Amino acid sequence: MYLAAELIGLLRYVHLTSQGRGEAQRYRALAFDVARRAFTPTPRDTVFEYYETMERFTASGRYNQAPGPALVPETDPATYNGSVWALARQTYWSDPNTPPDPSTPAYMRAVEFYQTHAVGPDFLWSWSDASLEQGVFREAIRKSDDAYRRSQDQLGLLLANHVLSAIDALISSRLAAAAGRSTTLETAVTPGAALVRVTIEF
Repeated sequence: MYLAAELIGLLRYVHLTSQGRGEAQRYRALAFDVARRAFTPTPRDTVFEYYETMERFTASGRYNQAPGPALVPETDPATYNGSVWALARQTYWSDPNTPPDPSTPAYMRAVEFYQTHAVGPDFLWSWSDASLEQGVFREAIRKSDDAYRRSQDQLGLLLANHVLSAIDALISSRLAAAAGRSTTLETAVTPGAALVRVTIEF
């Protein structure tokens, strides 16, 4: 029973992990092909939180609105970078709508916050005129998350069955000693069920 349960669990774990990986590759490819290609010629991967942000915002917005070296943050709050700059102003300026002198600590701290949290030039995106594709992107992320979560649940069941097999062996030996005949206890955990079987030879 243990061998069958573990084999089924292992196959399910491998399948779910492969499914999660496949959906992850799908949403990364879709993000680059549709939303990022106009800003960068080659795909560059990054942390999962970046793709979660792409779910919530249609566009990243510009990183720097100025053509020169001076940093002028994005001001459109509907974009991700614009929302970061709005939060920076609310956090560090006494009046978020009235900029202090650029040489003041309040202004510089707001800029530092923006530089830390805004999306840089290599990771800008826009789903403008591609709402259908963004919906497919969201669905691929959901499927990938779900598959990875279920694979971890399955891994937990595999580990639980290993522990139970060791406990069952110990209990079986003690039951056999007490009963004076061969006794076997078998316990297995499967998704949605727990199985217990006691065998005593007469």
